[in-house]
Amino acid sequence: MNYWLVMPAAGTGRRFGTELPKQYAPLEGRTVIDWALSSFLADARCAQIIVALGTDDGSWTPPAGVRTTTGGAQRSQSVRAGLAALEGSARAADWVLVHDAARPCLSAQDLERLLAGAGQHPVGGLLGVRYADTLKRADESRGDAQPAQVLRTEERRGLWRALTPQMFRYGALCAALDAAHAAGRFPSDEAQAMEWAGAAPLLIEGAASNLKVTAAEDLLLAAAVLRARRAA
Repeated sequence: MNYWLVMPAAGTGRRFGTELPKQYAPLEGRTVIDWALSSFLADARCAQIIVALGTDDGSWTPPAGVRTTTGGAQRSQSVRAGLAALEGSARAADWVLVHDAARPCLSAQDLERLLAGAGQHPVGGLLGVRYADTLKRADESRGDAQPAQVLRTEERRGLWRALTPQMFRYGALCAALDAAHAAGRFPSDEAQAMEWAGAAPLLIEGAASNLKVTAAEDLLLAAAVLRARRAA
């Protein structure tokens, strides 16, 4: 089964705390985005990789075989720009995977699990992790300057953390994103766009080690995962 890959990488990473976007942070001899791409560059089934970059982004030189396009202000706009770059190459029924540039620890096993599971589903699906922590609903009415207070504990049964890659048919994903944007809505991931279009994506259980680098301390966790994987 062949597939296409789109990687949104136009974010500035304001929460990361540095001028350099988090996807370009050094990590175990490479950048975060290079690690995020590595599983797909090594997979012969990946027909083409499109990375959606920020305007005038000159911080990174894409590896051979990776095409770039200009992304948008919102993540979903960057994904749509990446999909547009595949127009004329990808067919409506082709599978497209979308993976975060800030997720450097995707394992080959999780990629195989997604392709095998979602590839047999009429809609497609995404990697996820069952929510294990206790969830608290906070009262934040006092503003950011004051600590929040607990309103109640939320039921966590049935809740998952969405990961990437997420895998859907090219035509259906384009249509779902177009409909969302036309309505002034910006989904936080591709699965949400598909949900808004009436679809029910499949959840494939993945590893919690497929973490997203959001803050600088996440680099320490990612480095530990990559070192442990290399040692094993």
